[in-house]
Amino acid sequence: MRSGQFGRFRLAAGAVVLTAVTVVAGTGASAFSSPSAPAENGASNSEARLLPTPREIRAQFDSWNHDLLTGDVNKVARHYAPDAVLLPTLSNEVRTTHEGIKDYFTEFLAKKPSGKILHSYVNVQSDHSAVDAGTYRFTFGDGTHTDARYTFVYEKRHGHWVIINHHSSKMPQG
Repeated sequence: MRSGQFGRFRLAAGAVVLTAVTVVAGTGASAFSSPSAPAENGASNSEARLLPTPREIRAQFDSWNHDLLTGDVNKVARHYAPDAVLLPTLSNEVRTTHEGIKDYFTEFLAKKPSGKILHSYVNVQSDHSAVDAGTYRFTFGDGTHTDARYTFVYEKRHGHWVIINHHSSKMPQG
């Protein structure tokens, strides 16, 4: 089995590294934790795989949210892979096409949303796959807000991170 060195952890080929990021609401503070991966002797630095950092994955939300603020549905939709699945916050309709995703965001962007992550847990699965799950709040142009649970599944395709699955659901009451 081939292995590579990543930071202070040695990774076996095909190993999964789980990294958790917790963001404390309103403080901007975060805590990172990473369990050690399986170790294997004899790996050289030339065999190392460059894994994305939790910050790199979190930056995907920041870019997506920035494009929400523009109100441009095409800018938001470009974050989604052509075969992405969207289970949206304010609609019961599952969107499985690029046109369906654009249709949802046309209505959503009319509300002038701004997102803010309350808690984030990032799992880096490989050099081209990661999951960010947690809770966020959308504040709308009229001053109302909605808290929701989210999961973004990201995949790196052709050198760019895209959303392949996005699940967002309002927080249950009570």
